[in-house]
Amino acid sequence: MSDLNQTPVSWTRLDVENDESWIQRLSDQEIEGIDQALVYAKKLNKPFLDMSPTDFPLSEHSKRALQRAVSTTQSRWGFCLIKGFPVTRWTEDESRLAYWGMGLHIGVARTQNKASDILNDVRDVGAEYYKSGRGYNTRAELDFHIDFGDVVSLLCRRTAKKGGRSLITSTRAVYDEVVRTHPELVDTLHEPYYFSWQGASGKEDGAFYTCTIAGFKDGYFAYRSNLKNIIAAQRDFPEVPRLTDKQQQLLDLLEVLYRDPRLCYSIQLETGDLQMVNNYSVIHSRTSFEDYEDPDLKRHLIRLWLGIPDCQPLPQAWSIPYKNTEANAVRGGLRGSQITPEFLAFEKRLAKYHGMDNSYYEMHPL
Repeated sequence: MSDLNQTPVSWTRLDVENDESWIQRLSDQEIEGIDQALVYAKKLNKPFLDMSPTDFPLSEHSKRALQRAVSTTQSRWGFCLIKGFPVTRWTEDESRLAYWGMGLHIGVARTQNKASDILNDVRDVGAEYYKSGRGYNTRAELDFHIDFGDVVSLLCRRTAKKGGRSLITSTRAVYDEVVRTHPELVDTLHEPYYFSWQGASGKEDGAFYTCTIAGFKDGYFAYRSNLKNIIAAQRDFPEVPRLTDKQQQLLDLLEVLYRDPRLCYSIQLETGDLQMVNNYSVIHSRTSFEDYEDPDLKRHLIRLWLGIPDCQPLPQAWSIPYKNTEANAVRGGLRGSQITPEFLAFEKRLAKYHGMDNSYYEMHPL
């Protein structure tokens, strides 16, 4: 569904503010197509992992809306905001089913945590960010990070009482700024860093992995960073090499650049918004928030990680965490410890539907 005739480019906050082509609004016809597919899927009442795109039969108008959004994440901006999903008249279960059903048409869902969950609720459950291991269950401000999937998407059901703004920054703009201001650190972007899996690795993975922060393959740029996981690897594993002075200097610089008001764009997701982000060209975060006391009013987003057809190739140095670095391959996700035969069958079926290479996971299922 993506468009590889273009690739995401460097952008600044002012670029985003002055050109809203990254915002797409659903038409009544497109919404009706989603509603009709939802009615059909509810009658089938299938478990999510037993579903195929034919079980959520979108109209051509609705399919094209999703195709436009995915293409936007793979070209110019590297992200897209779709507005108008009728979540206020959908129940929570209906929202989850509609979101999952649309995802089936986009690509292959990736597992997201130790429990190998495929669809996660982003809401505060009283956890503490650096103690819980996962920021999506807290109300804390998050480190800038990149998730494990070609695309991360968030469907907003309810907003917080105050705060919880989405923050996004172009990783190519960050890279270019390092080249411009600190050329002595450019090579350090291409050195391997050690990241902790934070207990969410697959059964064939170790406790940590190596990956460069930036790289190129076949002309495509890719970027990966998660400071929290780098810190955890340094803290928890004495066998991991200590960061060099240049690596620490670079990490400190990057944390400044991600938040640089010239580069970082802040947006308040509204009820019915769906944000989609290319994980290789945009790094994201979220501000802290104050929530409502009433559980039925509390901030709630639903998160889906996706591998998409025609995805870009990745640097060879990323082969340990991503398994398959070739274009159009199923890859990524936090495999976790609860991969089931049902998920493996789903992964294989959806990969075949979308014409994607799933050979690695068919040979190494866990």
